[in-house]
Amino acid sequence: MSEATGLHADYLVDIRRTYRNYRKLAESAIAQLTDEQFLAPLGADDNSIAIIMQHVAGNLQSRFRDFLTSDGEKPWRKRESEFERRSITKAELLDNWSAGWTILLDAIGPLTDAQLHGTVMLRGQPFLVHEALLRSLAHVAYHTGQIVYIAKSIRGTEWRYLSIPPGQSDAYNQNPALDRAGAHSTTLSSERK
Repeated sequence: MSEATGLHADYLVDIRRTYRNYRKLAESAIAQLTDEQFLAPLGADDNSIAIIMQHVAGNLQSRFRDFLTSDGEKPWRKRESEFERRSITKAELLDNWSAGWTILLDAIGPLTDAQLHGTVMLRGQPFLVHEALLRSLAHVAYHTGQIVYIAKSIRGTEWRYLSIPPGQSDAYNQNPALDRAGAHSTTLSSERK
């Protein structure tokens, strides 16, 4: 425990690593899709992966630009438009997605333990910094799950598993390499090459 914050001493290290892991998980799913699959919803009323990515990118850009000094819901953000179907290429959307992640990682990179009990605002409501980080991380995890689910549904039997494939749990448990901190994201990165 950190005396300054009452949180585990590696809290910020864990938060940064977990964000990066979810990003790599989503991008590993996205990499398995064609441009058409990337833009296609599963059903008429469903969001495509492209729409979910637009939303996550907009959320990260709004929440983490001037993270400690301005409200996380910026007046320039048009949240509803993030859910509109639009003509956009996969490359353009990946650029916007990357911009959101860059803003996030640049904002949390220099955070210190002492800042974790500071206050940030979100829609005029105060949150402790560590609460805002957990809230955002849960949001990213939720949408990453959607991205992986949709990608797996689209790919069907062509899907490359991003974790333990069905029927391989016993073999994996004999050498649980991915359970070591950071190993899962390293494996995902090497699989994408």
